[in-house]
Amino acid sequence: MGERTRAALRGLLSVRPVPGAHRVALRAGISVGVPLLTVLALGRPGWSVYAAFGAFTSLYGRNHVHLSRAVMQVSAGAALTCSVVVGVLVGSLEARAWVAVPVAAAVAALGALLAAAQDWHPPGPLFLVFAFGAVASAPRTVADVPVAAAVAGLSALFALVVGNVGSVLSRRRSRPARLAHVWTWQPVRYALAVVLAGGVATAAGIGHPYWAMVAAVAPLSAVGVTAQLVRAAHRALGTLLGLLTSAALLAPHLSPYATVLVVAGLQIVTELLVGRNYGLALLFVTPMALLMGQLAVARPPGELLFDRGVETVIGAAVGGAIVLAEPWLWRRSPTGAWAPER
Repeated sequence: MGERTRAALRGLLSVRPVPGAHRVALRAGISVGVPLLTVLALGRPGWSVYAAFGAFTSLYGRNHVHLSRAVMQVSAGAALTCSVVVGVLVGSLEARAWVAVPVAAAVAALGALLAAAQDWHPPGPLFLVFAFGAVASAPRTVADVPVAAAVAGLSALFALVVGNVGSVLSRRRSRPARLAHVWTWQPVRYALAVVLAGGVATAAGIGHPYWAMVAAVAPLSAVGVTAQLVRAAHRALGTLLGLLTSAALLAPHLSPYATVLVVAGLQIVTELLVGRNYGLALLFVTPMALLMGQLAVARPPGELLFDRGVETVIGAAVGGAIVLAEPWLWRRSPTGAWAPER
C-alpha cells in the first residue's frame, strides 16, 4: 500500500479537534433559523431559498476575529446575494436548464478569484455555485429580482450582525484581510468541473443538476492531491449515508415551522462536525439541504433522494477525475513540472 493511499485512508477516517466550533455553530444556527422563521411568519415560504443563501454569510471567517471576519463576511454576503440575483435572472429564461451550466461556470470562476484574493474561509466558490444553481433551477420572473435581492441581502446583513456582535463587546481588534491580485489556474479548474458535471447531469435529465455541480466543486478547494481525493470520497460516501438520515426526516412531512427548527439544528451540528470530518458532517448537510428545498417547493421525497444520490456521485466523480488528471497534464506541459500550489 502506497503512502498516498495510507494518507487517504487516514484522512477518510480521522476526526480532528476544532477549538471554538461551538461558537461558530451557534452563530450559524441563529443566522439560518431567524430569517427562515421570518419569511414563514410573513406568509412567504417561497422566499426561504433567498433567505437561506443570504444566511450562509455566517459560514465565512470562522478562523478570523472581529474586523477581519466582518470584512470577509461583507464580501461573501455581497457575492451570495449577487449569485441569488443572477440565479433569478437565469431562472426567468425558458432554456434555464442549459443556460445555467455556463453561467454557473462563470460564477465558479469569478467566485474562485474573489475567494483567493480575500483568502476566504471556507475557500472556493462552493456556496456561490450552490446559491446560483438552486435559485436558477426553478421558474422565476424578472419581477422577482428586487425581492430576491432584498431578502438575501437582509439575511446576509443579519448574519453579519450575529457574527460580529462580539467585536462591540471586546477590545481586541484585528486587521481586515486585504484584497490582492492572485493568478492561479483555480478558476479554470472550477469552471471545468461545473461544465462537465452540470452538462452530464443536465443531459441525463436528472432533476437537480446543480447538486452535481456543487459536488464537483467541493473537492477542489482542499489543499493537495490527497486531501482533494479524500474530499471527493467524503462527498460521495457522506451524502449516500446522509440519504438515510434524510429519508427519516422527510418521512414525517414536518410542518414548515418544525422544518425550520430542524434545519437550524442540523446547521449547528454540521458546523460542529465539518472541521472534524467532512464526510461525517454530510450526514447532516444532506437532510438540511433537502429540507430547505422542501420549504420553498415540496417534492416527492423518493425523487429527491434519488436525484441527490445520483448527482452527487456524478459530481464527486468529475471532481476526482480532474484532480487525478492534473498531475498527468502538468507533467506533459511545456514546463514539464507539476503546479507548485497543487
